[in-house]
Amino acid sequence: MDDLRPITPIRRPLAGKRARVPASKSVANREIVLAAIADGRSRLQLGPLDPGDDVHAMTDAVVALDYRVDRDDGELIIHGTGNGPRGAGGAINAREAGTVARFGAALAALGSGSVTITGSPRLRERPIEPLLDALRRLGATVTGDRLPMTIVGPIRGGEIEIAGNESSQFASALLLVAPLVDGGLTVHIVGRLVSAPFVDLTIGALRQRGVKVERESNVITVHQRHVRARDVRIPGDVTAATYPAAAAAVLGGSVTIEGVDGRVREGGQGDARFFELLQEMGCGVSHRGGAVAVRRIGELHGIRANVRDCSDVFPTLAVVATQASEATELTGIGHTRKQESDRVTVVANAIKALGGQAQAFADAILVEPAPLHDGVVDACGDHRVAMAFSILGLQVPGVAIKGAGAVTKTFPQFYEMLAELSK
Repeated sequence: MDDLRPITPIRRPLAGKRARVPASKSVANREIVLAAIADGRSRLQLGPLDPGDDVHAMTDAVVALDYRVDRDDGELIIHGTGNGPRGAGGAINAREAGTVARFGAALAALGSGSVTITGSPRLRERPIEPLLDALRRLGATVTGDRLPMTIVGPIRGGEIEIAGNESSQFASALLLVAPLVDGGLTVHIVGRLVSAPFVDLTIGALRQRGVKVERESNVITVHQRHVRARDVRIPGDVTAATYPAAAAAVLGGSVTIEGVDGRVREGGQGDARFFELLQEMGCGVSHRGGAVAVRRIGELHGIRANVRDCSDVFPTLAVVATQASEATELTGIGHTRKQESDRVTVVANAIKALGGQAQAFADAILVEPAPLHDGVVDACGDHRVAMAFSILGLQVPGVAIKGAGAVTKTFPQFYEMLAELSK
């Protein structure tokens, strides 16, 4: 099989291991957009690890729109123009990145040039039409309802409704460019908002750059204002940190993930809730010195939780759940069927491929205790499935991941990290 990676099991508790993860994709991609439209130069410090294809694609997207970016040894120096795209147009290849397609579309709509956005075959199937409709209502000309598409701005200010049930990135895309829209923008998020903490993350990034943002529930007003340039050290990616944390949960013992703020707090990375859920399952979690530490000594317990606000971590939780003494039910995940894969079905099938018991529902997954055996897990091109089930392979001998190369999307050095845990 193409790209088939056997996982070398550890099958012993982790003895005080330490791990590092890349810079946060969610923070970095917001800061790249804001740095481009800011007044002056911003320095984004990404750290020593490769942040992954999504961050590279976002950087290439702003370069394609004629913003100047200098890349140097784990840093991006972005020369903001204080304005929208300067060129006559451009072409953005979002590759596999939903954030790049959505944020890039909004950024392109600030300018008057014709910008084409394309991406991978799977990305062309993922939802973006609600954002494109919103840009049309704000005055942009948009050709096409899915990638590839062409956008010609500029958009105007005012009030706009945007659906929240498929992706929080639609709202975040509008909010990020709102300071440069004439008269500012009021965004009404309609329906139940998935991954709500990521909208909080966007608002926090705007405020840190001097933008006035007012919020009343799901009505958010961004005032027209110059965006301040700033130097930012991008924190470690909380979602990436769930994988070494899950290794401690599955194998026992402890691991400390450096450079990660795993606390749930307003304006923080929303997937930090994973660590609270891990505590409910029987792990000890502590936060100190800019790191998060996870320890498991006793047995794991099943949980029932709605993870709509942190759905990217549900594959990792499902993997941990296979080792629990009771069933686990995770709900609020229906929208993940339109991500890099039909994630609910793919995760359930992966558990069953290893002899486990899992049922996929429209908006939920149920995982019940069962002995596991060797087998091949098809990640279906999904980086989060590949990483989660690689962790399970540390405990279950004979696991191989088909499509393991997908990890380069957000964690290119993932397998090097696993090798360090095994030492």
